[in-house]
Amino acid sequence: MRAIVFALLLGLACGIAAAQDIPPDQLMKTMTDEVLALVKQEKPAQAGFTRKLADVVEHRVLPHFDFTRMTRIATAVSWRRATPEQQKRLVQEFRTLLVRTYSNALSLYRDQSVEFRPVRTRAEEKELTVRSEVRRGSQRPVALDYEMEKTPAGWKVYDVKVGGVSLISTYREEFAAQVREAGIDGLIKALAARNRQLEAKSRP
Repeated sequence: MRAIVFALLLGLACGIAAAQDIPPDQLMKTMTDEVLALVKQEKPAQAGFTRKLADVVEHRVLPHFDFTRMTRIATAVSWRRATPEQQKRLVQEFRTLLVRTYSNALSLYRDQSVEFRPVRTRAEEKELTVRSEVRRGSQRPVALDYEMEKTPAGWKVYDVKVGGVSLISTYREEFAAQVREAGIDGLIKALAARNRQLEAKSRP
């Protein structure tokens, strides 16, 4: 269930025109519904299924995430110590990690539904939380909350909380340990190695 929730948190995108004018809760619901509908149309055993999921995540989901801010939060003080080139590599590898991890998790989707709570926004608000619940039959619902910021390009996700636990905070602890052990370059290499492993697993 937890892996599926991580996949559903990426159910966010479909190139809607003038997305910056859409309230964040409506944006999230519309995009989640569309992505889940696409997933339901595919079969895990079908040739190229994993590749199709990765394509959905890449082109329909990721434009609605602020990966620079996510990486900055996840790396904490290490971000300020990194050179511009290291920061660029960190964002690239973290982005790739999320694409491959969530594409794999999305393949586990089995008839879950997501219910969003309405959000009242004020014109001056720049950050807010969109709350939802993932439901599956008689199982206990799982809280899925999106921390979002208002940008010139529309509302962007910079963190997700599953059952009250921050996804980015989870990575932050892991990344800090890797930096202590091998420095910033060591973290970049570790992320690149993990991405290669995930890529190899996704090949038919």
